[in-house]
Amino acid sequence: MPTRPVRIGGIAATAPGKGRDMDPVFLGKAGLQGWRAKVADAVAGPVSRHSGLSADQVQAVVGTAFFALSVVYVAGTLKRLTART
Repeated sequence: MPTRPVRIGGIAATAPGKGRDMDPVFLGKAGLQGWRAKVADAVAGPVSRHSGLSADQVQAVVGTAFFALSVVYVAGTLKRLTART
């Protein structure tokens, strides 16, 4: 029976544990949507030409950086919220 594809962040992949496992590049690119995807697309080519990384790897790094910034923002918001009470 074929594995049903799953769409995460506009990227089609098989479900974890069913066929192909998610790799770090997939995870890094999963959150790239809208303007974040445009930023990643814009920097992927030039950075990959000047480094040993592929364009997909550069996009994954940009996606991971945006995710980390989001986590820092939410953590700071929660810290301010708890300090207020």
